[in-house]
Amino acid sequence: MTKNNLLGSQIERLLSSLSDHGNQHLTEVETDLVQTTYLLSEAIEKLAASFMAIHEGVAAQQAAMELLLAGGSATPELASRLKALQGEVAQHVNAAVTGLQFQDMTSQLIGRTVRRIAGLRDLLCEVGTSGANMLQESEQAPIIALLNEINKALDEQSSKLESVLWKAVNQTHMESGDIELF
Repeated sequence: MTKNNLLGSQIERLLSSLSDHGNQHLTEVETDLVQTTYLLSEAIEKLAASFMAIHEGVAAQQAAMELLLAGGSATPELASRLKALQGEVAQHVNAAVTGLQFQDMTSQLIGRTVRRIAGLRDLLCEVGTSGANMLQESEQAPIIALLNEINKALDEQSSKLESVLWKAVNQTHMESGDIELF
């Protein structure tokens, strides 16, 4: 293979690898952002339903209390109803707390997205710095060796970034239990 062909193949390999790695990481960023949007939508929907149910339970308790205050008698049925309403409100409060767990998971997704973007930026900076050094060389043999090193650095940086950004998002700090998503 001639030196020009070798240089051309190294440049082609570098650009192809850079494109592939960049595309892979940007696709993962897009996936994380879609998952974040989904989680936020779910959380808002669950919180809204929980708060409406809490409001209904408290309103029913208030109506029963007003009946008692207006001189109604404290019948066993009314006491049982108040106790049941108290349990329903507690259940809806727990559902609201579970909905708040989505904030922890979305924070993890956003953090992972930021780290992925920073890693991709570092990867591109490495290529840019190495490419600037390449332009200062006049001989093709050192340029070919430098391109080989850039390709290795690109592969290593991309592998390092991928291993740090495992896919699972975990929730572990709420009383409602542990959740692993994705």
